[in-house]
Amino acid sequence: MALREAVQAAVKEAMKAKDAERLSTLRMMSSAIKDREIAARGEGAEVGEADILALFGKMVKQRQESAKAYGLGGRPELEAKELNEIKVISEFLPKQLDAAEVDAAIAAAVAEVGASSVKDMGRVMGVLKAKYTGMMDFGAVGALIKARLG
Repeated sequence: MALREAVQAAVKEAMKAKDAERLSTLRMMSSAIKDREIAARGEGAEVGEADILALFGKMVKQRQESAKAYGLGGRPELEAKELNEIKVISEFLPKQLDAAEVDAAIAAAVAEVGASSVKDMGRVMGVLKAKYTGMMDFGAVGALIKARLG
């Protein structure tokens, strides 16, 4: 499990560098992975790289929402903390696709499943999630798929 080990190695580096802010975020990430593993054990499932990427993507999205709320609420110090956490978590995510790459991926997925209407949206999303987990915002992609199929 490359991601798990990468996070653990980063924790050790942050401890040696005495970077408390980075260490806090890395420990939170490690804890989230362990929580997910414990939950999966109860379900009899295995936690794979895709699950961890999805978890990290969710964490980034939560922090973006919090940073926005703190910015609007006049709390720049908390907003900065959330943005720093996003930077640390993003180091472990694959490169995000730009708009043209997202469009191409959607077109390929639509062609792959032979989608012709909005009813096929779930199958298109399934293909995209299998190939591009952590590389695109699936909330925004849903609207693009709907526009293409609708």
